[in-house]
Amino acid sequence: MTKEEKSKQKMGFTIIKNDPTDGHKGFGVGSLSLENVSPVIIDIEEGKASIEIGAMHARSDVERGIKFTTNREDSEGGKAYWLVWVTIDHKEDGPYYAGVTACEMVVNREKRRGYKILADHVNKMDKSMKRHIIVDHMDEPSKKILTDFLEGHNPDMWKRSTEQLRQDLFV
Repeated sequence: MTKEEKSKQKMGFTIIKNDPTDGHKGFGVGSLSLENVSPVIIDIEEGKASIEIGAMHARSDVERGIKFTTNREDSEGGKAYWLVWVTIDHKEDGPYYAGVTACEMVVNREKRRGYKILADHVNKMDKSMKRHIIVDHMDEPSKKILTDFLEGHNPDMWKRSTEQLRQDLFV
């Protein structure tokens, strides 16, 4: 690679493990650490939830090969999903679900089209990282799926989570 080609390379989004400012003042200072955020995709029709790390960069199995627009009509007849950003934090007695925010997504595999508002997905990830709980707009069956998933994934983390999370998710 020539020097000119190197200078043309753009600096991409960097995921940095641990505290980027820990011990040095070089590259990564001020970068966002996404270490404790996990994307969970809820398949409403199938009634199941799973962690999809690919969703961090809009490359989950559900999103792959789909052209997304902000027009619902483009994905009409598609399958509805929730992308839920789950942030884990630590209290004195252990880790807990600190931020949980949900975003809507519709995928029509046949048409290879989908509906989502990327800005909403980014903003909800940010809100989750800031320890917000935003799940009140979810449908009842999806709340139940998410509740079962979080509780089943780690019952102790579920018990240590805020009362607001349990209240907002209970059907």
